[in-house]
Amino acid sequence: MYVTRIPNRKSRPAVLLRESYRKGNKVSNRTLANLSSWPEAQVEALRAVLKGATSVGDLEDAFEIQRSLPHGHVAAVLGSLRHLKLDALLDPRRSRERDLCVAMIVTRLTDPCSKLALARALHPETASSTLGELLKLESVDEDELYEAMDWLLARQQPIEDALAKRHLGEGTLVLYDLSSTYFEGRHCPLARLGYSRDGKPHKLQIVFGLLTDGGGCPVSVEVFEGSTADPKTLPAQIEKIRVRFGIKQLILVGDRGMITRARIEENLKPVPGMAWITALRAPAIRKLVAGGRLQMSLLDEKDLAEIDSPDYPNERLIVCRNPLLAEERRRKRAELLAATEKELAKVAAATQRTRQPLRGKAEIGLRVGKVLGRFKMGKHFKITISETSFSHERKLKNIDEEAALDGIYIIRTNVPRERMEPEDAVRSYKRLTQIERAFRSLKTVDLKIRPINHRLADRVKAHVLLCMLAYYVEWHMRRALAPMLFDDDDRAGADKLRKSVVAPAQRSASASSKAHTKRTESGLPVHSFQTLLLDLATVVKSLVRPRGTAIRPFEKITSPSVLQQQAFDLLRVSPAM
Repeated sequence: MYVTRIPNRKSRPAVLLRESYRKGNKVSNRTLANLSSWPEAQVEALRAVLKGATSVGDLEDAFEIQRSLPHGHVAAVLGSLRHLKLDALLDPRRSRERDLCVAMIVTRLTDPCSKLALARALHPETASSTLGELLKLESVDEDELYEAMDWLLARQQPIEDALAKRHLGEGTLVLYDLSSTYFEGRHCPLARLGYSRDGKPHKLQIVFGLLTDGGGCPVSVEVFEGSTADPKTLPAQIEKIRVRFGIKQLILVGDRGMITRARIEENLKPVPGMAWITALRAPAIRKLVAGGRLQMSLLDEKDLAEIDSPDYPNERLIVCRNPLLAEERRRKRAELLAATEKELAKVAAATQRTRQPLRGKAEIGLRVGKVLGRFKMGKHFKITISETSFSHERKLKNIDEEAALDGIYIIRTNVPRERMEPEDAVRSYKRLTQIERAFRSLKTVDLKIRPINHRLADRVKAHVLLCMLAYYVEWHMRRALAPMLFDDDDRAGADKLRKSVVAPAQRSASASSKAHTKRTESGLPVHSFQTLLLDLATVVKSLVRPRGTAIRPFEKITSPSVLQQQAFDLLRVSPAM
């Protein structure tokens, strides 16, 4: 058998598989197959086999892989972004600026890095994936990326307006919370010292507020100076929702540090159609107990009860008691009290030592203040300081009064009962965990928004916006990929296992099975979101050149494994982009 090419005058040559045979004294040929539709590489491979390439080594020598680039993870993220039409939200018309912004969004998920590193990763000579090729970006430098960030920031309002139109509507539930992230540097006008949620109180930081729908899907983000208190950011969000998004009826959910009494009186109550759900602080709860409005016996047989108080007219107070939370708080308090006493004993011993004893009320008080500030247990100790000595004792009555309220929290809302049952109000407040998950992804696990190295305020805002848009893609990808991830893909089943809305959340049967066996229902390995992207990155696009022929090099994408193909199917994305 042999492969031959038969010229055609007006069309491409016909490629035929033929064999020779003897008929009497005459040698004849007959056609076994028409190979004209085969790729050139496949034809050459068959030709090599027919010429005697009988081993794998012989076939390997017939081809040379000139370059391979990770491709599958880029195809999954970029395909998901395009499926969500997020590129069209940035700008309906394609432009280089839009493509650069898309590249920065995709990279936050696949390989968060600096703009200089991204410019190298997109350049054909130093590419680390197929992203630059898929977006046809060719040569890129970091200055172009910074200019694209400026272009994106100028479009933030229409982008957020479009997202709000997609995910919010009249009477909708809106979640709002705040976080912070620190700087490396000292020259950004937004950078200030403030309450650090990252455990770095001595570093400058910014504060940013995230607005989502009831399921935690991000809609808007806003950056504030690092010293801004949580409640001061709320008026801007109310204005944004009602004026820019045009939503007149909504339920705003925020934690007790965000929606305070002052914000309710000044910013929420005067606005028609504005409902809200928050929680009471500990001093307000103690006041209700002292005034007799909260009877602990209400919770003897059930973990939820609704009360009222003249201090909260036209509002509902929903009291909840979580026994597991109560036990955890008792344990933590006992440990903190013991740790505080241990350190205070060291201070007392320092005043009694024979060599260089600690002396002076100011010096002793300074040492004591450091201990109490570290463990936050000063309210539970009676401190006595003199010029030459120091003593302490527990305030047992204070400790007992606080312990009596362990596990108690009170939801405060103005949503009428006919519109929302008490259980639904509690459930809505607990949805703030969705924003906490978003902050965890933004800051640590996936997108690595911190530390910030930009100096210009607008660049910082654009960086935060890019990270929010990347989380928008991740949020949708996680939902689609949930059957393959450790994420719970059966929330309805999990809710059925929950004894009450106050009780801790439960895993569904399918999530428990995945956590225990590390296998999906179809028997495939379970992944986290990050490890699944790493797995998909092993689908590579290779540039292959046949040796010893005039055939031009061709591209070949790795055939996905069963697991990888399932991921592409769930995302409705093809690796052959």
